[in-house]
Order: sequence, then structure tokens, then C-alpha cells
Amino acid sequence: MIDQNFCEFLEYEICDAFAVSDNEQVKVFWCDGVLLPTFENHYSQKFVNDNRKITMTAFVGKKGEDEYELTLNLGCRALRKYAGGLDISDCIPDFKKPHSFDIDIAKKKLIIRLA
Repeated sequence: MIDQNFCEFLEYEICDAFAVSDNEQVKVFWCDGVLLPTFENHYSQKFVNDNRKITMTAFVGKKGEDEYELTLNLGCRALRKYAGGLDISDCIPDFKKPHSFDIDIAKKKLIIRLA
């Protein structure tokens, strides 16, 4: 499941991802917060199972103030854990590996693929 603790954990993981990114524009970025989806039913077990993703908000940029759409695409393991009401923090990818996240600075979108 996701909750405020997960959001805080993800915030720090995103900062670490930016720090090791090959993209020089992103290397100077940091994350100053991740918010749960506005509506609770948008991260309910049924919604996530049907859509295989969770769309959240992250504050990202050189000052961490730009609002980005953050999409978590859940892989099989993350979906199983989420369906069981378990923590999915360990499904966040190793950001030291290339292509562990996608960012579109112009559209202000960040996509992370969970295992």
C-alpha cells in the first residue's frame, strides 16, 4: 500500500535517482515532496489492479518547486504486493541502473517502473 511514509521514502529515492542520472539537466534536480493522489479511490486496490499504475504529484526541479505528474507503473511483483495490502517500497528500481525512470522536463512528467 501507499501512504505518507511511502511518499517520504519515494521523495528521497527520487533525489538519489537524479543525483546518479546520466542526464546533466536532471543531475541538478531534487525532489521536495510527493503527494498521494487527490482521490483515495485512485489508489484503491481495485483501481491499481485494473490500471496497473498510480498517478501522483511530485515537486521536482532545481529548487524542487515545479509540480510534476508522477506515474508509478506497477510490475507483476508490485501488483501482487499491492493487492495483498503489503508495502511496495522494495519494488522501487535500483536508480543506479540506466533507464530506471523517465522524465519529460517540458511536459513535467516523471515515470517510474516498479518491479
